[in-house]
Amino acid sequence: MSVQFPPCPTSLKSIQHYLKTAAEHDQRDPVISYWCRLYALQCALKIDKKSDEAKVLLVRLMDWLETQKQALADNESITNDIAAQAHIENYALKLFVYADTQDRASNFGKNVVKAFYTSGMLFDVLQTFGELTEEIMQNRKYAKWKAAYIHNCLKNGETPIPGPIQDENNPEDDELGAVGGNTVEGGAGSSNPLGFYSPPPNQPSPYMPPPSASPNEPSSPSATPGASPYFPPSGYPSTPSGGVPTDLADLNSGFSSPNIAIPGSNSYPEGSSVVLKPEQITKAQKYCKYAASALNYDDVSTAVNYLEKAMKLLKTGVDA
Repeated sequence: MSVQFPPCPTSLKSIQHYLKTAAEHDQRDPVISYWCRLYALQCALKIDKKSDEAKVLLVRLMDWLETQKQALADNESITNDIAAQAHIENYALKLFVYADTQDRASNFGKNVVKAFYTSGMLFDVLQTFGELTEEIMQNRKYAKWKAAYIHNCLKNGETPIPGPIQDENNPEDDELGAVGGNTVEGGAGSSNPLGFYSPPPNQPSPYMPPPSASPNEPSSPSATPGASPYFPPSGYPSTPSGGVPTDLADLNSGFSSPNIAIPGSNSYPEGSSVVLKPEQITKAQKYCKYAASALNYDDVSTAVNYLEKAMKLLKTGVDA
């Protein structure tokens, strides 16, 4: 059953896209849903917390977030910022890699548009945990531009050009279209739709995807901050006009929460007599991933703590 919220007032129009993304993930991925609404709330509080219409929505969001936090108290991706950041980044990168692979293979369609669009929204949500890395910032800009560009081409009956595009002539800023409407960057309203920007011409040579990327299925890149395998060129043509579809129905089967490869049930560390279950191996992998995330932010003590948990689990089978 879908969650009902009061209508979003005009003053908070810029948060609608995050609320929409949250609604699309209520059943599929509650973690994504939770953090999208939390980010929307944080942005809204910086825009309008005084009008009666805004207050009604903000109070409802706060109540929902508190209820969800209690209901999902045993989910580390809700209670632990490092785990949450890794979960969201991994999911966003999975969408991004899928869309980029399809785009480079000239397989254009609503699924690709939506995957680029949603990954861009989720890269915004990562700002909840602090300043974005340069790689994520570039991926975000590229994803949002590509979503608008491909959609506009399809709408006008044109064939999109796959990959980054060389563009000597940047159209005027007013050509930036209302692709999903305005968005919020860093918690403040943005005059450009979806945070699109007017880039400089003469972009560098197109980046190349990893050889392992398959055009038929999304891959699962690392979830650690700063470990994005994609770093798009710094300049793209101005964003074309036109709206981006917001229905993720066709993507449901392809983009559940990223899965981690699980070794066989008889796997165990060399020299250890402990036979580990698949879920224990998975938990140890998560601890290592969280440790790597912590190191990206120089949080050595947290990294050591997670590594010690992983070591104890692998050696004894006991989760500390």
